[in-house]
Amino acid sequence: MAGGRSHAPRRAAFAALVTLLFLACVFFFLSATTITSAAPNSPASRLAAVRRHAEDHAAVLAAYAAHARRLSSDSASQTESFLSTSSRLSALSSRLSVSTVALLEKEARGHVKRARALAAGAKEAFDTQSKILKLSDTVFAVGQQLLRARRDGQLNSRIAAVSTPKSLHCLAMRLMESILANASAVPDVDPAASPPELTDPSLYHYAIFSDNILAVSVVVASAARAASEPSRHVFHVVTVPMYLPAFRVWFARRPPPLGAHVQLLAASDFAFLNASYSPVLRQIEAGNRDVALRELDYLRFYLPEMFPALQRVVLLEDDVVVQRDLAELWRVDLGGQVNGALDTCFGGFRRYGKYLNFSEPAVRERFSPSACAWSYGVNVFDLQAWRRDQCTEQFHQLMDMNENGTLWDAASVLPAGLMTFYGNTRPLDRSWHVMGLGYNPHVRPEDIRGAAVIHFNGNLKPWLDVAFNQYKHLWTKYVDTEMEFLTLCNFGL
Repeated sequence: MAGGRSHAPRRAAFAALVTLLFLACVFFFLSATTITSAAPNSPASRLAAVRRHAEDHAAVLAAYAAHARRLSSDSASQTESFLSTSSRLSALSSRLSVSTVALLEKEARGHVKRARALAAGAKEAFDTQSKILKLSDTVFAVGQQLLRARRDGQLNSRIAAVSTPKSLHCLAMRLMESILANASAVPDVDPAASPPELTDPSLYHYAIFSDNILAVSVVVASAARAASEPSRHVFHVVTVPMYLPAFRVWFARRPPPLGAHVQLLAASDFAFLNASYSPVLRQIEAGNRDVALRELDYLRFYLPEMFPALQRVVLLEDDVVVQRDLAELWRVDLGGQVNGALDTCFGGFRRYGKYLNFSEPAVRERFSPSACAWSYGVNVFDLQAWRRDQCTEQFHQLMDMNENGTLWDAASVLPAGLMTFYGNTRPLDRSWHVMGLGYNPHVRPEDIRGAAVIHFNGNLKPWLDVAFNQYKHLWTKYVDTEMEFLTLCNFGL
């Protein structure tokens, strides 16, 4: 709006200029016609013509002078010329009479000629100014259109990223249809009779929170194939109750390769997750849509309660591909801290000031805007240190404080993690986690080849048609194409 107001005086000046130029053309035409058509031997006629020309040109130049004043102080000399010539013409007009017309006609013609030359020169300069004003208005209008287009693009990208593509929805429906047609093909799971390896702290345990069946299958398959001892790797998959049957059908038909273990759970399987205990569920029941859309993401803050027998868990996002054995992550020294993660700041980029609202005293007094941020995707959590430092309780306090979304954008789970594990995060070596394959087309090939995990963070997920072609094969090679439902659901793999 401020830009629009700043252009209003220019548009008014431009309109006045157009009017003045039109009047000038009319005056010049009339003056030329009148002088050439007046009777040479009629003093009254010649007097009237000279007086009219003088008055008309004086008015035109005075108007140009006023416009030149408004345009710029650089027009001072031009303004002086306009005023001087206009004053002379006005004075000449007042001196004219029938008796003096012969004496003053020559002088008047000279002044009129000078006035025409000044007006002609000014017209070219003012035309340039008017073009500049028009171009400025055009640039401003295009800038506003570009801003709106960017906002619309960001909104559409966000919708595309969080929405379930038609092919993935089809896959889930086909899997659930198959269990309805043959319920005995997927035996019921009794949590009390779970295999002992699911709670064995000496094994390598991963947590994945997702409702994307195909993406989870790629994470499990890639991690199992990269492992030197696949049977020691246990994947705990937490999904929403609606998709749990579809997950069970998939992994019943296509078990994890090489003897890796998978435990399939729904949020409803954890009795402690209720509105009286969790502010996440309380805000969802109160109608907070941003938190509701990220319910599975927020459940990661309950890892110690979900898996009380475990001491260390690696959190994997569902848009990663594992390329190297991750067993070493259980031997990474966190120095007594809770979270091991890839730090993402360099220079002034991606620091706490980007994610938190430091205009709020509750944020400003507890955190530094220059603190280095980190990323989810591959996170090593020491659950014993988590319980010791009561990180879940800290998370609950922060969620209560952010009920109105004043501390951070509740549509993103990362700020909650930055605050909960502030001062309690140990940076991982960068070779463990290479990011950007979902938004950056220029990730270096050598970085990708040397990474233990590559992360398709961003909106261009590998299961979408808009994914980068140069990266997509890194994900599709782990898709189990022998599953017949993929063909039926038209996956473009």
